[in-house]
Amino acid sequence: MTFEEIEIGLKFDERGLIPVIVQDYATHEVLTLAYMNRESLQITLAEGRTCFWSRSRNCLWRKGETSGNIQTVVALRADCDGDALVAEVKKAGPACHTGAESCFFTELYENETIRPFSLNALMKLIEGRRDEPVEGSYTTYLFAKGREKILKKVGEECTEVLIAGAKNDHSETVYELADLAYHALVLMAEMGISPEDVLQELARRHVIDHKVKQERMQ
Repeated sequence: MTFEEIEIGLKFDERGLIPVIVQDYATHEVLTLAYMNRESLQITLAEGRTCFWSRSRNCLWRKGETSGNIQTVVALRADCDGDALVAEVKKAGPACHTGAESCFFTELYENETIRPFSLNALMKLIEGRRDEPVEGSYTTYLFAKGREKILKKVGEECTEVLIAGAKNDHSETVYELADLAYHALVLMAEMGISPEDVLQELARRHVIDHKVKQERMQ
């Protein structure tokens, strides 16, 4: 699809701008809200990295041009009315000028009856127990004992998953898989491996598998 064909389906406001929600492609976390004009959109599509229009400076702004925190575009989508965009990106550093991973870090409201959960939030909690030990915390205990202890626990949980699966016990298998996932995250934190690192490796394999299937069909 040419830029002219893409542009026809979009609605820019009276200033020639369209809002863009920038989202981490791996974690789906909303990183920032920015704006593009026709020129910055064309640059984004041509270069494969986000380029916005800075309303405060009244000029083009390639994300990361000074900080190095560039955002490689994975996908760009328009909403049903064509007046807003979502850019899924692979980021090379914090998205916010404050140094925060996301610009949306000021909490205004949270439903206490529906507690949000994410893998990244759990990982941050685990890393917090590593960096700031808490007395009585099992996670802190594991870090204090070191990698050998953590590896031993990962091995034990693998065995528990095998036993539960062999018994065809659905609820027990789910329970043991949760234990295994938690201890795997502790090992990752101890080794400096992020969930995104693992997701990227899975994505790499998916791409390779997809290419192989296409080649076989030719």
